[in-house]
Amino acid sequence: MEENQEGAQEEQFEKPKEELIRVTGMYKDWFLDYASYVILERAVPAIEDGFKPVQRRIMHSMKDLDDGRYNKVANIVGHTMQYHPHGDASIGDAMVQIGQKDILIDTQGNWGNVLTGDRAAAPRYIEARLSKFALEVLYNPKLTEWQLSYDGRKKEPVNLPVKFPLLLAQGAEGIAVGLSTRLLPHNFNELIDASIKHLKGKKFTLYPDFPTAGIADVSNYNDGKRGGRVRIRAKISQYDKNILAITEIPFGTTTSSLIDSILKANDKGKIKIKKIEDNTAAEVEILIHLPNNISPDRTIDALYAFTYCENSVSPLGCVIIDNKPVFLGVSEILRRSTDHTLHLLKRELEITLEELEEQWHFSSLERIFIENRIYREIEEEETWEGVIKAIDEGLKPHITHLKRDVTEEDIIRLTEIRIKRISKFDIDKAQQKIEALEGDIAKVKHHLDHLVDYAVDYFKKLKKDYGADKDRRTELRLFDDIEATKVVIRNTKLYVNRKEGFIGTSLKKDEYVTDCSDIDDVICFTADGKMMVTKVDTKTFIGKDIIHVAIFKKKDKRTIYNMIYRDGKAGNTYVKRFAVTSVTRDREYDLTQGKKDSKVLYFTSNPNGEAEVVSVFLRQVGSIRKVKFDVDFADILIKGRNVKGNIVTKYSVKRIELKEEGVSTLKPRRIWFDDTVKRLNVDGRGELLGEFRGEDRLLIITQDGIAKTIVPELTTRFDDEMIVLEKWSPKKPISAIYWEAEKERYYVKRFLIENPDKEEKFISESENSYLEVVSTDYLPVAEVVFNKQRGKEQRPNEEVNLEEFISVKGIKALGNQLTTEKVKQINLLDPLPYEEEKEVPAEDIEVVDEESVEDSENTEKKGKSSSESQGSLFDE
Repeated sequence: MEENQEGAQEEQFEKPKEELIRVTGMYKDWFLDYASYVILERAVPAIEDGFKPVQRRIMHSMKDLDDGRYNKVANIVGHTMQYHPHGDASIGDAMVQIGQKDILIDTQGNWGNVLTGDRAAAPRYIEARLSKFALEVLYNPKLTEWQLSYDGRKKEPVNLPVKFPLLLAQGAEGIAVGLSTRLLPHNFNELIDASIKHLKGKKFTLYPDFPTAGIADVSNYNDGKRGGRVRIRAKISQYDKNILAITEIPFGTTTSSLIDSILKANDKGKIKIKKIEDNTAAEVEILIHLPNNISPDRTIDALYAFTYCENSVSPLGCVIIDNKPVFLGVSEILRRSTDHTLHLLKRELEITLEELEEQWHFSSLERIFIENRIYREIEEEETWEGVIKAIDEGLKPHITHLKRDVTEEDIIRLTEIRIKRISKFDIDKAQQKIEALEGDIAKVKHHLDHLVDYAVDYFKKLKKDYGADKDRRTELRLFDDIEATKVVIRNTKLYVNRKEGFIGTSLKKDEYVTDCSDIDDVICFTADGKMMVTKVDTKTFIGKDIIHVAIFKKKDKRTIYNMIYRDGKAGNTYVKRFAVTSVTRDREYDLTQGKKDSKVLYFTSNPNGEAEVVSVFLRQVGSIRKVKFDVDFADILIKGRNVKGNIVTKYSVKRIELKEEGVSTLKPRRIWFDDTVKRLNVDGRGELLGEFRGEDRLLIITQDGIAKTIVPELTTRFDDEMIVLEKWSPKKPISAIYWEAEKERYYVKRFLIENPDKEEKFISESENSYLEVVSTDYLPVAEVVFNKQRGKEQRPNEEVNLEEFISVKGIKALGNQLTTEKVKQINLLDPLPYEEEKEVPAEDIEVVDEESVEDSENTEKKGKSSSESQGSLFDE
């Protein structure tokens, strides 16, 4: 018995045999079938009509139920379930999406809001009917190919005969198995224009147009193909001094998600706001209140950089062609759609021609039958075959002009004519009807012979009938790239422990350096000549004896570092000036020649390339005659950070002291204005505004009569109201002619900007007053065109020298009345010549962007003999 138990236990714990189960069949058949079904029957639209199956079945059901009145959406959903194998929820959601696009469905009730993201009411509460546009372009049973529904009880269309590029107008989005599609919506009228251009053999370009409006950069749209990208921004304007207004939002966002992203950015310290008001109803209005010390321009950039105010959408044009998914660009989709429309129009004309010719044939046959009294020849016939034969024989002498043979069906139709119709038959009216049919036939044949012209006229009629309220909503504009580090709010403090060599935001007991943000980079220099750039963190070790810490700006050529260092323990002393424009983060750079015990003796960071004068004191050793001399950094060329530098002295340096503060040795910055993106730049894009030093400002004048000057920061934003943007010359007067509404007269004034830091209105505060012309020329000339008065001769145009007309007064002065006569128009003419006094600028020193150590060594060799004799080198 024990043996049996042991055997049972052995059997119980025996490992099961491994069995190999092949799943090849599952993947080969089941999964492939499922993937094919999802791609073809659910997620991807067909090229012919632009519909997914559920959308097509909804539109077919709405046509079934159409009687001109609204139907409950619940009723339409229930009717669609006769054709669609899935539940009511999927049908209802698909129908709401079609209705929100406002093209095919005329909606009634709460259909949700694409701006706020609010959902539609339940299907039992909302109603719908087909739009007039849908009735015109979607349906034609004579052209429709039919198939049995999923349960075999009904017939449904394989495709609807859509005569319009509907797929591009609505857009489409779907995720299938192994692929997805994302076609962006396009403008109704632009699609029609592109279709007409294609029909005429011309080139066209299509760009998306979103229902949420916004501003889009389509420079990388790539025709809607894979790999393309569209950047979309909210429309943000300055509503008040401390209030920003968002009036349009990017596609793919809602006001709720946008506000949430702004609040999160505020919580993380990326931006700084007081509060947000959401006043969105039919139109978007989100008001962002800013604290008093926050720049609106920088905040707008920060909103684009850190919130959903800028969104990126990647299109992917995938459609079903011949039961296969195919990737196409929007241009090819439009071409295929337009060609398909042309084919459908041709088939409609051919069917119409067949019907008209059939009507003409029977009308002609009917006239022959009645006019020649052939019906009397059947009175004596006793059989049906005899009746048919008698009529056939009676018709034969009269049918030579008919376009086809007379069939038995034609004769049967003749026998069905009522006696009342025969008795009241009017030969003239019958002839008129035949002639009208012949006119219609000729017209249809003309359309078939000129099919392209007919299609062009068809598209033009669609645009005229349905395109009046379909202007482009999304503004197309090139975007400037916003550097996050330049616009982020610096809400953290950076500290340094110089002796121990640590920097970080948690070292609150140590020396405060500057405010920073968590995305900033920090540049550090140590006494042994090492440099490192690292990201802001709570605590980071750099190296002992830190001599300089600052926020690092990439590509900054204007911050110049002046440095004097000793090469090794007892080597020569060198001087160098350099900029740091790009580095690898967390990599240690040696700014000396790499010898042990090298030491930095003097170091300064100069944000505008300042070059100071320092005094060098040498140790009294041996026969040194000159133990003190000066070094002027203005005499040292600016080179790359890797250069060795110029020899200052071969003797031991005791100390170096600042003797004289420096001035900038850099050329003034040349600044351009790019009107496309409405931004300043230093890259040569757009119109050159001039060369700017630290104290120079820009003059801005707007259409509503406001003048102000600003410091030319590259983050400044400019709106469309600006009419003057130029380098401000404080001594140069501004001349303006404006309409004073209360006095109903034009006034002229000339003034100077009295307070550069204040924004001031220089025209009348009266309502309906407006600025007519403004000039910043020294001697402007205006032409006044007068209205013609009844009974009087036309007064000739007058030229007015504004400098002679009125002297320069205060900015708030009313000015002098231009004329008492009624003025038709005022034009600015070319100004009179004037020689402006030119200031002679100080000599400027260019930045030499060299990274080669070899160049430095060559320079050093040239001045070596001078250095050895005097102990210092000042020029090269």
